[in-house]
Amino acid sequence: MSNTGVVKTAAGHDTGVHTPPVGLPASGEGRTRIAVARLLLEQGPITAAEVAAELELSAPAVRRHLDALIADGEAETRDAPRRGRRTRGRPAKHFLLTDAGRVRFGHGYDDLATSALRFLAQHAGEKALGDFARTRVHDLIGPSAERIRAAGGPGERAEALALVLSDRGYAAAAREAGQGVQLCQHHCPVAHVAAEFPELCEAETEAFAEILGTHVQRLATIARGDSACTTHVPARAPERPGGPQVTTTSPRGRQHDDHS
Repeated sequence: MSNTGVVKTAAGHDTGVHTPPVGLPASGEGRTRIAVARLLLEQGPITAAEVAAELELSAPAVRRHLDALIADGEAETRDAPRRGRRTRGRPAKHFLLTDAGRVRFGHGYDDLATSALRFLAQHAGEKALGDFARTRVHDLIGPSAERIRAAGGPGERAEALALVLSDRGYAAAAREAGQGVQLCQHHCPVAHVAAEFPELCEAETEAFAEILGTHVQRLATIARGDSACTTHVPARAPERPGGPQVTTTSPRGRQHDDHS
């Protein structure tokens, strides 16, 4: 039987896989691999033979897709439980998705975090929300704060901070820009939540100023729709008597009277 590129179940029904998860092509091999992964998600643990029968694919094609999912860390195997009398040969393998494979099909973490912060703001007030945001960013940087402070001037501290942020998944880098350094974060794991709760961005910027020991200015945020979170750190900025000064941009999102 020729493969037309349309994946169907053994009963001839379309699997319903029309929109691929992020990072995979929408047709050809990519679309078939999505169907294989979705079957592991919905019916796993499942054998390769069962995948082939359900999707009307050849055994070699199924093995190719399963091997690719395993190589990418998105699937794993386990021995199928033996039933009845023990027979010769290798035990059948069951295939199932890993946590990394499940992520491709989305999750509700952002919705859960947003709901939790709404509840906090409604029942504990804006101060509690601000306290949470500040605690979160200080926990994020953790014991690395002292190492950053000891790095030298503001530029060297910004570079040290960028390394710490990259280790935390923010894909950060520091580069010279005019009379200072721009700290760029090319990824923000909490961007969707911060779009509604700019307190997260504000607390992060305040923490940067405190750790770097100088005035900083937030120029752009992913939460506001920019391509990166960009913070300007002047090379030489006199410290004020009241401590480092912070200038931020406010991401579009929740207004402070939303929860009144």
